[in-house]
Amino acid sequence: QVHLVESGGGLVQPGGSLRLSCAASGNIFSIYTMAWYRQAPGKQRDLVAHITSGGSTNYLDSVKGRFTISRENDKNTVYLQMNNLKPADTAVYYCYANIYSALQVRGYWGQGTQVTVSS
Repeated sequence: QVHLVESGGGLVQPGGSLRLSCAASGNIFSIYTMAWYRQAPGKQRDLVAHITSGGSTNYLDSVKGRFTISRENDKNTVYLQMNNLKPADTAVYYCYANIYSALQVRGYWGQGTQVTVSS
C-alpha cells in the first residue's frame, strides 16, 4: 500500500506565507510526477503546480511568481512554498503523485489540507 500524507495548511493573513509538505510512504519502487491541486467550495479541482522526476515544473497562471514547487526524491516528499497569499488562494490543497508500486504505475491522492487566507 501507498499513502500520501500532507501537512502545513492553516489560517494566514493576506500577504502571508505557508509551506505545504507531502510525504509518500509504503511499497514504493519509483515516483514520477508529483503535483499539488486545490479545490475551493463549489468549484472544480484545479492543478496548481507539478514537478517531474527530473525537476521540471509548471504552474497555474494565477500562482506564477508566488508559489514554488520542489521535491526531495530521497525523502519521497514534495513541497509547495506559497508566498504573498491572497483570499482567492483559499481552498483544500491535495497532493498527487504517479507512483510505481506493486508492478503498476498509478496515481495516488493525499487526504487534503485546508488553506484559509483571511484577515
